[in-house]
Amino acid sequence: MAEAHQAVAFQFLVTEEGTISVRFDREAIWLTAKAFFGNYRARYTRLRNAILGGIFPASYVSFLVILAITFALHWCGRDPTLIHVKLPWFESSHCCIYSLVLIFQSLTLWILLVYAQRYTLKGLLMYKGWMFDSREIDSTKTKLWGLVLKLISGPSRPMLYSYQRSIPRLPVPSLDGTCKRYLETVRALLSEKDFQEMEKLVEEFKNGPGKKMQRYLILKSWWSSNYVSDWWEQYVYLYGRSPIMINSNFYACDTKGSQKTTIPAARAAVITYAAFRMKEEIENETLSPLMLRKSIPLCSFQYKRLFGTCRIPGKEADKLVHVPAEQSLHVVAYRRGHWFKVQVVRKNKILTPVELECQFQKIWDSEGDVGPGEEKLAALTAHNRSNWAETRREFFNSGVNKESMAAIESSAFIIFFDDSSPTIETQDGNSDQLTSYCKSLLHGTGYNNWFDKSISIHVFANGKMGVNAEHSWADAPITGHLLEYCYNVEQQADYRPDGHCSGPIPASIPVPQRLRWDIPPQAVSRINEALSSVQACIDDLDLFVMEHNAFGKGDIKKSKLSPDAFIQMALQLAYFKDSGSKFCLTYEASMTRLFREGRTETVRPVSVQSAEFVRAMCDPNGTDAERRRLLKSATDKHTDYYKLAMIGKGVDRHLFCLYVLSKYLKIESPFLAKVLGEPWRLSTSQTPTQFTQLIDYNKFPDKVSPGGGFGPVTKDGYGVSYIIPGDHLIYFHVSSFKSSENTDSRRFAQHIKESLRDMRALFIDTAKKADSTKKAS
Repeated sequence: MAEAHQAVAFQFLVTEEGTISVRFDREAIWLTAKAFFGNYRARYTRLRNAILGGIFPASYVSFLVILAITFALHWCGRDPTLIHVKLPWFESSHCCIYSLVLIFQSLTLWILLVYAQRYTLKGLLMYKGWMFDSREIDSTKTKLWGLVLKLISGPSRPMLYSYQRSIPRLPVPSLDGTCKRYLETVRALLSEKDFQEMEKLVEEFKNGPGKKMQRYLILKSWWSSNYVSDWWEQYVYLYGRSPIMINSNFYACDTKGSQKTTIPAARAAVITYAAFRMKEEIENETLSPLMLRKSIPLCSFQYKRLFGTCRIPGKEADKLVHVPAEQSLHVVAYRRGHWFKVQVVRKNKILTPVELECQFQKIWDSEGDVGPGEEKLAALTAHNRSNWAETRREFFNSGVNKESMAAIESSAFIIFFDDSSPTIETQDGNSDQLTSYCKSLLHGTGYNNWFDKSISIHVFANGKMGVNAEHSWADAPITGHLLEYCYNVEQQADYRPDGHCSGPIPASIPVPQRLRWDIPPQAVSRINEALSSVQACIDDLDLFVMEHNAFGKGDIKKSKLSPDAFIQMALQLAYFKDSGSKFCLTYEASMTRLFREGRTETVRPVSVQSAEFVRAMCDPNGTDAERRRLLKSATDKHTDYYKLAMIGKGVDRHLFCLYVLSKYLKIESPFLAKVLGEPWRLSTSQTPTQFTQLIDYNKFPDKVSPGGGFGPVTKDGYGVSYIIPGDHLIYFHVSSFKSSENTDSRRFAQHIKESLRDMRALFIDTAKKADSTKKAS
């Protein structure tokens, strides 16, 4: 009852004499007032941002200009109103009424101009011809378009979501175009007989049920923000019942150089402080949106769920829950089986790094008994989704377990403190320690990661850190942006010589709140069962990380080839060698964030041109001149297809949506069933870098990150993630399953290394001959 009494700001008491006594609780009234004004401030910020975003690219200044011109015309003796009817009450002598009419007319004209400017901007952003211009010089059309785009965008500094209303929707490609491109991408994978059968299936689909499905899909594109993204999130991610550890989640690495501190509590404090600064900028929309060519915006929708988001398991399908910003003002920290809730924001201000370090240090030093099932509780999040949903419903849906679960799921993110001290640097080409570090991020022990959280940060005993990210809420570039933002803030942070955060230690510091659990024996049995299954998955994973330092994108660009296309051709050559002269269906992710709520599209690197190049490289009778020609043709084809995927003219997302429609409409399509049933035995992705452009990796190589990785998509295939930081390095993260007789991650990495060496030799020999010719002349 004490808490109930303290919650009352004032009380009315009637004495026996009949008098009324009023008692005030000053502290309660002060807290109530602060909560009211804090809520008012948040609402005001949201309202202001909604107005500024709603009128972008115009600004309130343009309204004042129109208003000033209107009144100036009036003062000059001209009638600026559109009403010329003479009414007795509408005379210029009636200043108040006339002024209101002028203001209303100015406002109306301004709103019309705002909409005209916005739709003009949207029309300009629909132009994608700039992507197909030469790298060296833009076409005249693109130059004029860029000039008009800058004029229409205006001088206003855009907020994070300012462009959202102007970014065009993802267009539905033509059915004929998609089918034609599909046949092009499978031509090199099929025999002549199989290809003819596929052509027949395509024709039957185009001239049959495909037309009806295409019409329905076009209708969906009219009323949805993005005709792909909602179905992609729902059916590819949330309906999946397999464990998301390894199969869905991905990881991101720390920088490879030495950090400013080796004290884990201090590093966790600065990273948490930096992450909450980014969180605050996202909520206030002051984070600058990412732009291409400094004038073309990328969709910022995915940032909304970066913090305070959790995937909640369901019996048939999971759901994503994102709590309001004011409910995710804390993080949860895990240390040696103990779970703690750490308040990061107090009195509407982010705690300083030194205040946070004090809390994290208490957690790091914490000792005590661990309750039954508490230490390995998180193994449930790595288990089969339906099993986890049932366990959560039975044992974590009431009482203290529900409260602790709510604290975890509503937290901004989770921090896991690890006793190991990993090394990211490779030594004499040996990357075993780097590989071990990446394994600890991707799966760890199976219970030292809450795989449902949007972001889980791992902090190690030597101060190194890394991230494990759930995939359904967003794609890897958002996580990459978070890490670069945190690194930039950390660069400006001050540490004491002993490695602790600098700054005065306040007298009163919030104490971490230990989360309590009441886990019955039946639930402990479920946890142990989950951990046994999780351990089998971990044991089956074959992950190897390779640092390639022979050359990087600098040398590739000198050959006038796209670095990404060059690496993709190397991967094709590596797979051809690894599989015994076979090609396979290959997946490369590209982004579609040039469109509203865009996520990814599939680039299919295998083409007739890539197959001809690979065969020529393996032909001992081939000439280098012919190989160079074929490589140029293959990379050009790949680059063109990559650009088509970015502008919404890929193959796979369109066919995926048609397949979903076929299930809704209960229409059988042998063509769609065959396409969606094809396994991606080589799944690849390039990790993007330098979102902030504040760090030059060529000047500061110690700030380079090895990137990140993910698990293989099929049981007999490879997952390959690569990053090209600076001009002299490439990192490859190769994953496969040990249970497959056809795969070996180390062997495949060696084939990649050999392929890159052989491809580079094509141009090195040419360069040497050119130099010797110049010297001779």
